Amino acid sequence: MVEIAVKYIGSVTGARGITGVADRVCRGVVIDSREVEPDRIFVCFPGERVDGNDYASAAIEAGAAAVVMTREPDRALVRLADDHEAAIFVVDEPEEFLLRLAQGYRARMGCTVVGVTGSIGKTTTKDILARALSARYRVHATRGNFNSLIGMPLTILAAPKDTQVMVLEMGMNAPGEIARLTRCAQPTFAVITKIGTSHVGMLGGRENIARAKAEIIQGMPASSVNFEGNHSVLVLDGEDDFTPFIIENFARPAGVEVLLAGMSADDDVSARNVTFDEAGLASFDIMLENGSSFATGLSVPGAPAVRNALFAAAVAGRMGIPQYELDQAFHDLAITARRQQVVDAACGARVIDDSYNASPESMAAGLDLLATLPAAGDRVAVLGEMGELGDEGARLHALVGSYAAAKKLDLLVCVGGDNAREMAAAARLMGMAPDAVVEVDSAERALKRFGAAFGAGDLVLVKGSHAVGLDRFAEGVVGDAR
Repeated sequence: MVEIAVKYIGSVTGARGITGVADRVCRGVVIDSREVEPDRIFVCFPGERVDGNDYASAAIEAGAAAVVMTREPDRALVRLADDHEAAIFVVDEPEEFLLRLAQGYRARMGCTVVGVTGSIGKTTTKDILARALSARYRVHATRGNFNSLIGMPLTILAAPKDTQVMVLEMGMNAPGEIARLTRCAQPTFAVITKIGTSHVGMLGGRENIARAKAEIIQGMPASSVNFEGNHSVLVLDGEDDFTPFIIENFARPAGVEVLLAGMSADDDVSARNVTFDEAGLASFDIMLENGSSFATGLSVPGAPAVRNALFAAAVAGRMGIPQYELDQAFHDLAITARRQQVVDAACGARVIDDSYNASPESMAAGLDLLATLPAAGDRVAVLGEMGELGDEGARLHALVGSYAAAKKLDLLVCVGGDNAREMAAAARLMGMAPDAVVEVDSAERALKRFGAAFGAGDLVLVKGSHAVGLDRFAEGVVGDAR
């Protein structure tokens, strides 16, 4: 983890020092006062319900070497800090403090960084990359979905000093956020998984989403050779309709090399002869950039995982991972929880727990998996509303409902408010029987009504945006079996 003397914090981050012992060394950074250990830096974040500044004194008493505040400390707090030989800094924007501190640490480490962004599939791609690259390198990767202006720099600051490769997921809620993340991380390799419709409500269209995702290029050194002779490389989906737009408008002007990964023979890395077993696990032949190929398979289900594996293979190939290690990594994958996890429930049903988040594209992928896996009983989709779609919400929810109807489900449960009703209405319009489509306004009511309704042989997809809370529905259905 990061180690920095108090006297250097101001020059690295721009924070204004109030008091402190110049030579005291800080080790590690936290944003929760309950996680403070001796010599930590505690960064205060003001929130709607909780203001981290109110816990500065508790952090100092717990042994923090420095606290970073967004308001002026009172005299009592300064005296307390002096008594404990702790430093106090004041900043306007704690996110920027974390980004600058992480950028400085990343630069001192001199490791290779792989950045991953995209509308869907970035967490799975990150997980596959971390597993594949760990065959040869000491890898530090984003935990879970820690990909924000706060989460990503905390990931960097927690990296062991001997880290050789960092695999960092980069998410965003607004234009400019990925630019800030990538300037901090300075990735040698980057992956943009897909330009979808996530955040379309905030960004106003897929072209704006493509521009926001392409910001990852801004932190990539142009034509630099900084990992075993490799230049900066961007991996893109060969079949995404915005790939040419990103190449022409962003990658080529920045001097960044592009590799295409996908299902076409024209892609630099591609998959052929893809088949799925009864558990939805793919087997396929992978064609590598150097012209070689090998047969492999994945230990996680679904067609999207194949494309995510190709993104990982494109980067791993440039970083010298041999075929046998890549094959082993694909077979040994352990993906972040609640992303197309197939779990046997205590009632005998199988649950596809994909409840972490949702977009129209990932909804379609979940429904595809539901239709692909064998089921002796009913096929059921419990779908929650999708967030951040803005004025497009009603239309995109209707498209999901129509797609669900095409899968010939036995039961569709739509969870939420107006957009859930749009999804249900479209499913009925496209041919689902009225009594096979149910609207429920909350995850809790869905669990109360359907939690004990499934039995042996049933296959149940649970998917929706995180705010809907369908993770609690999945937990209730699975019971003690997880």
